[in-house]
Amino acid sequence: MLRGLSPALVAKVPSRLSIRPNSTGGRPSAPLGARVLTSPEDIFKHNMWDHVQWTAEEKENARQKAEENSCVRIPSKEQGKYDTEARRYWETFYEMHQDKFFKDRKWLFLEFPELLPLGTESNATDGCLGGQQASYPQSSGPGRDTETRHHQQNAPAHQHRIADSPGCQHSCHGEELDNTEATIRASSFPGQHASFRILEVGCGVGNSVFPIVNSTKERGAFLYCCDFSPRAIQLVKEHPDYDPTVCHAFVHDICEEMASFPFPPQSLDVILAVFVLSSIHPERMQGVVNRLSRYLKHGGTFLFRDYGRYDFSQLRFKKGRCLSENFYTRGDGTCVYFFTKEEVHNLFSNAGLEEIQNLEDRRLQVNRRKKVAMHRVWMQSKYRKLYLPPKS
Repeated sequence: MLRGLSPALVAKVPSRLSIRPNSTGGRPSAPLGARVLTSPEDIFKHNMWDHVQWTAEEKENARQKAEENSCVRIPSKEQGKYDTEARRYWETFYEMHQDKFFKDRKWLFLEFPELLPLGTESNATDGCLGGQQASYPQSSGPGRDTETRHHQQNAPAHQHRIADSPGCQHSCHGEELDNTEATIRASSFPGQHASFRILEVGCGVGNSVFPIVNSTKERGAFLYCCDFSPRAIQLVKEHPDYDPTVCHAFVHDICEEMASFPFPPQSLDVILAVFVLSSIHPERMQGVVNRLSRYLKHGGTFLFRDYGRYDFSQLRFKKGRCLSENFYTRGDGTCVYFFTKEEVHNLFSNAGLEEIQNLEDRRLQVNRRKKVAMHRVWMQSKYRKLYLPPKS
């Protein structure tokens, strides 16, 4: 964090920022990721600046800070409760904050156009943003944010969506896809007649649910959303936009190995996990991704957004809050892990998924009232379930 930025310190900032690469169409591949600081005098004009490059000194300082705040760990005999009682801690969180803590994720469709059935991308994007860039709320506490906006850095995601969609591969894998669809049609489950199915895990009170539902209804899409907090799911169902004809909200613990989903394997086009896996004990993460991946269709996509290593929220933890390496518990008992690109890649590739995108999103978040700047780090990734090899 840069407090009371002096002119000399501010002057260093532009040299650590990179220009965002343009798409082939001459515009940034995601509108929310094109704010680059080019003049130090402008640093307090906006709440967030994109594509921040860290110096070697800053990286080392961050590493030392994380090492320092993790040197005193919660005793082993006390650690178990943060795993076994995780539901209770989150239930208390939602009882206290209701639906007032997080903001709706209006950035979703710019970063993850894969959430939209083909042909709906531009309409949904325009409708969610209303032609304006989303605002950046300030950081609210260690390891938890009020949902800031995000960006994508690869080639335009809508190109991936079209080129990599199951429909474009149908000629090569039609038999396998047809057999799977026939099995699904013979089953009876919510959303069985939908042509496009999405699952959001750890949906909370619906900050992704309702932007998705309002953008995909009447387009053949169906959204499943689950959380292990009954209170959170109750709040989703009480929302005025909740419509059981296009959405099914249910209580589910994704860490529970034997828990069943209300839909069959290989029935989902997209799985969305936003700031969810970080709340799970690191030893459980691989099993969770493995199990979830079984429900993706071949060619389906797993979308991931979460905290990155040395994010400001990691560095502000005090000593005595660390459970294990890069895994902490907040004062309310909820937990958070901070990922690297390599860890994210291993997590999904070990589940048999192929990488489409795996980015480290570094930004400078600014509190203009307090004249404070904070380095933010998030991971944003997309992984696809491979098609079955054609039968010989």
